[in-house]
Amino acid sequence: MEQATNNIYLIGLMGSGKTTIGRHIARRLGRAFLDSDHEIETRTGVRIPTIFEIEGEAGFRRREAQVIAALAEEEDIVLATGGGVVLDPGNRALLRQRGWIVYLNVPPEQLFVRTRLDRNRPLLQVESPLRKLEELYALRDPLYREIAHFVVEDVQPPASVVQLILKAFACRCVP
Repeated sequence: MEQATNNIYLIGLMGSGKTTIGRHIARRLGRAFLDSDHEIETRTGVRIPTIFEIEGEAGFRRREAQVIAALAEEEDIVLATGGGVVLDPGNRALLRQRGWIVYLNVPPEQLFVRTRLDRNRPLLQVESPLRKLEELYALRDPLYREIAHFVVEDVQPPASVVQLILKAFACRCVP
């Protein structure tokens, strides 16, 4: 199926590099970069941990779906999505229909190293953040793969990942 837009959507677990890689890709393509979590915070006026605290994960996911629906209407953007965006079948269908999806697949152990000091990740404020990342990976990896047009499988320097994605996007193919 042909994409309705030239949007590039980055998916993957927290700490996989969606924001970092997305900014570089947007800069290289001369496009707007958006981060769905940042958009949620901007539109609500509060930080994500506060939304989780007050509304729980279900409330956050409702807000996330609204923001994804609005952002999917944009043209020629690069969007870093929240790690749990794929939990909603409506989000999965909409993203797949409206853009080219890249899954940044990073092993849980590496994600733990990257996120261990970050207190802005409500789902990791548990006794064993590594175990939680492993659980999230087991649940979400099949969903990411279900909708991805392109998967970056290896942990690589950001510049290498950007080059790989741009090459694949140019031909909409898998290397």
